[in-house]
Amino acid sequence: MSFRSGWGGGQGPAPGLDKGVDTPMTHDVIIIGAGFGGMGAAIELKRMGRDDIVILEREEDLGGTWHVNRYPGLAVDIASVTYSYSFEPNPDWSRLYAPGSELKAYATHVAEKYDLRRHMRFGVEVTGAVWDEDTAEWVVTVAGAGAGTTEVGTLRTRYLITATGYLSQPKLPDIPGIETFAGTVIHSARWDDSAELDGRRIGIIGTGATGVQLVPELAKRAGHLTVFQRTPIWVVPKVDFPVPAWARSVFAKAPATQQAARLANSAVLEILSTVGVLNFKYGRGFNSFAALLAKAHLFSQVRDRTTRRALTPEYSFGCKRPTFSNSYFPTFGRDDVTLNTDTITEVRPEGIVTGDGTVTELDVLVLATGFSLWEKNFPAIEVIGRGGRDLGKWWRDNRFQAYEGISVPRFPNFFSLHGPYSYTGLSYFWTIEAQMVLLHRLFDEADRRGATTIEVTEEANDRFLGDVTHRLERSVFQLGSCAGSHSYYFDPHGEASILRPSSVVSARRDAHRFPLTDYAFA
Repeated sequence: MSFRSGWGGGQGPAPGLDKGVDTPMTHDVIIIGAGFGGMGAAIELKRMGRDDIVILEREEDLGGTWHVNRYPGLAVDIASVTYSYSFEPNPDWSRLYAPGSELKAYATHVAEKYDLRRHMRFGVEVTGAVWDEDTAEWVVTVAGAGAGTTEVGTLRTRYLITATGYLSQPKLPDIPGIETFAGTVIHSARWDDSAELDGRRIGIIGTGATGVQLVPELAKRAGHLTVFQRTPIWVVPKVDFPVPAWARSVFAKAPATQQAARLANSAVLEILSTVGVLNFKYGRGFNSFAALLAKAHLFSQVRDRTTRRALTPEYSFGCKRPTFSNSYFPTFGRDDVTLNTDTITEVRPEGIVTGDGTVTELDVLVLATGFSLWEKNFPAIEVIGRGGRDLGKWWRDNRFQAYEGISVPRFPNFFSLHGPYSYTGLSYFWTIEAQMVLLHRLFDEADRRGATTIEVTEEANDRFLGDVTHRLERSVFQLGSCAGSHSYYFDPHGEASILRPSSVVSARRDAHRFPLTDYAFA
């Protein structure tokens, strides 16, 4: 049996892979996903002396989102000093908001520095995991992710950690006839660098954060660009600039200066998310100020009243993740760019048909339609726990829930690094680092007790769910006007369960202090 890219750099089958003949060895920990979340978990476990770690990644290299995405204009939308591990600052960011290629390079640097690559197995897709109650192990089903490989095998592990992220399953729009389009179709998460764009009639569907970055770049190359907008997005000014050489030198020689910059940026983001969004009941004024800033930004860059009205959201600021840009709005002032807000009714071989019957003929269709966050990512694989409980079905039949955003009752030794109520603030690294603390405490306690299983209790989970539900009652999601926002924050039950309704400081404190008695160790 072989998998593309092999196991450990093309060196043959995975150690412990069950081919139906011999009993496979049991690994200590399997982590699904080689993005920043999976790497953070591995770093923390290795700090504790655990080395039998296997990181399974379906792509051909590490980096997660920053490996998969490479579309024109790709850049981090959180200042790089904050969108990085606090314990591994990078003094060499070229800009305040680094381009995607630098985030990919940073991921590679982290993997090399912390000796993670030898644990990674690329080109491997995990299709499911089942808890074996007799052996107290997870049986993980894997298959080759490419090169026509269809063989399936299993791995066994004591602990299973999913780190598939929030943005791992590209979402295709459910539009009649889209498969009949005769031109070139490109999804932003599967960018085709060989596609001919210069002088072409390009249409783009989607005006979220990805669309905001893509639109100005496509406009530079298209003969004509049509932007199909369903929902406008709140856009605030992007204070971005090249980091001068002298500043990079200071950051390298005196890391405390970069930590100070991180703290300053973090404080601004905390106010934006915690005060204006999560504590909307008490921070309406700040929320209104943020919306006013965004409207002023729009007014200064778009002089046409009709276009400005079409680009102005009708939902409250924060219902949908806002973004930062200085180049998005001016694009709509170009003669070769059209903003189309009519409903798309179908796609034909020659182009897109909108509600008024107009056909916009296109050569290239770009899909900036985001990711199947709730449909395919909670969870990203089939996970079957104690008593045959199917995690995805249980969440959908009841409510999306996970104690401290990471643990679920009846799923022993299973930790989801992107579970419901896990996302803290606006930088994913805040979430990662809080969960690294949590994992350390749990594994340390299990080792201290000589336990082989860790499982959150039903009572603790219910208490946590009640607490976050209560705290969300003062958020913009409950008290603001979010109708029509089409926000991925909301799960299929209509609850904003992706976000942890607390400050970053509070989440980190809770990770250090949650009662270990909330877990059963056996």
